[in-house]
Parts: sequence; structure tokens; C-alpha cells
Amino acid sequence: MPQNRKENGEVITKKHVRKIIYPIIIGLGVVAYLLQREVDVDLFSLITFTWYSLFWIAIAFLMMIIRDLGYMIRLKILSEGDFSWRQCFNVIMLWEFSSAITPSAIGGTGVAVFFVTSEGLSFGRSTSVVMATSFLDELYFILMFPLLLLIVSGSSLFAIGVEPGKEVVSFTNEFFYFALIGYTVKFLFVLLVAYGLFVNPRGLKWLLLWIFRLPFIRKWRHKMHETGTDMINTSKTFRRKSAGFWLKAFAATFFSWTARYWVVNFLILAFFFNVRVYEFLDHILIFARQLVMWIMMLVSPTPGGSGFAEFVFSRYLGDFMPVGVAVVMALIWRLVSYYPYLFIGAVMLPRWLAGRFSGNQAK
Repeated sequence: MPQNRKENGEVITKKHVRKIIYPIIIGLGVVAYLLQREVDVDLFSLITFTWYSLFWIAIAFLMMIIRDLGYMIRLKILSEGDFSWRQCFNVIMLWEFSSAITPSAIGGTGVAVFFVTSEGLSFGRSTSVVMATSFLDELYFILMFPLLLLIVSGSSLFAIGVEPGKEVVSFTNEFFYFALIGYTVKFLFVLLVAYGLFVNPRGLKWLLLWIFRLPFIRKWRHKMHETGTDMINTSKTFRRKSAGFWLKAFAATFFSWTARYWVVNFLILAFFFNVRVYEFLDHILIFARQLVMWIMMLVSPTPGGSGFAEFVFSRYLGDFMPVGVAVVMALIWRLVSYYPYLFIGAVMLPRWLAGRFSGNQAK
């Protein structure tokens, strides 16, 4: 194993395992603050736990399993079958761990190339796979957001805590601005990557190098040169793929993200079905607001959106549960959909690195 890869592994071990505590402290800190400020202890009586609750909680966890399985299937497709299912599982779990301990705006994409390369793909192919997964993820957001707007109105998405029948999109609503900024960034990213992957990768490389001549970002120009070269190699790989190849990869992406968004729906059913009977359009609106939430989280500077995610959940989805218990539900939601990856990754990463850098390349 080359020395630089061993050094990279040591850096990831020290840097990432140590940082697991930060998102936990931030997330729980925000929840504790909101609890003492907004929650009446008597309201906890509204949260009842029954066998019915246990069933819907199990379904919520099943959605997370489907989400990860969809990611594994997509990785299997993009690697053209070169990865075993065990390798796909390793990469996805470690990738999610990296995303959980880095700011949402950065994600775990950079480290993902290291994980994919260490599992046996060449650096060029690893870059191609990671870039394609990022492209497909953002494409899901770009396509689903306008589609959901055709089903639920913009006022339903951004008018929070107003009287029924008086919903209007307020330009003073901070959620509207967070969503607008996040969607714009994602849309521009998809356009740039699509142009670079399928139309003119050399032209995009030239544009990146021209932009990074600016004095305050010039120090990253060399990195952009490498990124542009990776884009050219990636384009050569993926422009030859059939429409069926991309449809299968996007289908796996669609099921992964859709399953993830249904987690909140099932958690609400687990605890509040007897309090409020939800109609189908209510669930579609809950689903749509979660999609907007993830767009907002793009601007979060905290690891895995910790703190920001809990705050937005309690404000943005509080309309669908009894007043005052949304903060508790935010914590339950993160316990199901976020914290497991912190602990799985913290356990897996040292063992995985030991296997890769001790010469035991067990598949």
C-alpha cells in the first residue's frame, strides 16, 4: 500500500473519530435549549407509546434500511458490478459517517473518493463514481421540488403557524430565503456538472481556472485544475453509458431519498395518530416540507446540520403535531435518521482502516 494512502488513513482516523462528539453536543444542546424554553412538561402526556407506536417506529427504521439499500444498489450500478455488496455497504456507511461529522455545505464527498479508491477502484473511476452520485442526488432535489409544488401550494410550504385559509408566501419568512438560496445553489451545481459531464468538460475546466484566478480564491486554483482534469476523465467514462444505465441509477436514488423523507411521516403516525387524523395530502405536505428542509440544510455550517436541523424541524413541521412537542419529535427523528450513522461509523472506521492498511484486503 503506498505510504501516502497510509498517512491519509491515519489522518482520517484521528480527525474524524475524534470529531464525533461535536455534532452530538451541538444537536443535544439546541434540543435542551428549546426544551427548557418552549416545552411544558405536561405536554409529554400527549406522547403515548403503544404497540401501534412500536409498529410505525419499526416502519420508520425500515425506511432508513431501504434508503441505505438504494444507495448500495446505486453504487453497485455505478461501479459496474466491480464492488461486492459488502464493499458497497462499507463505502455507504463510512460515507454517511463522514457526512454526519462535516458541515452540510461540505458533506462527505471529498473523503468518499478515498473510501471508494481504497475498496479497489482506480482514482479516476472513484472520482467518476462519487461525482455521479452527487449529481444524481442533486438532480432528485431539482426535479422533485417543482413537482411537489404542483401538488401542494407554495403558501402551504412557507406559511408557518398562520390561520387556515390565510396562508401566503411571506418574503420575510426565513424559511423561504433558506430554501431559495439552497435550491439556487443546487440548481447551478446540477447545470455545471451536467455541462461538464455530458457536453463540454474542457470548457468547464477552463471556466473554473478562469474564476479561480481571482486573488481571494487563487490558492485553490491548483485544486480546480485537478478537479477539471477529473471532470474530463469522468466525462469520457459516463458519456458512453446508455439511457438505461442512468435510469437505473436514478431509480435507486429516487427510492433512497423518498424512503428517507417518509421517516418523519411514520414517526408522526407512531405518536399522534389518535390526536389528529391525517389525510393523504397532509402526508404529501409533510414530505414536501422535509425536502425543503434538506435544501435549507445546505447552508448549515454545523456538522451534519446539527442544531440547525433540530431547530428547523421544530419550527417547520410543528404544524403537524400538538403544540409544544415538536422539539421532542425533532430529537426522536434525529435518533432514528442521524445518530446511528455516527456510532456505526465510529465503530467501523478504525477496523476498516486497519484492514485496508495492514494488507488484509478482505472483501
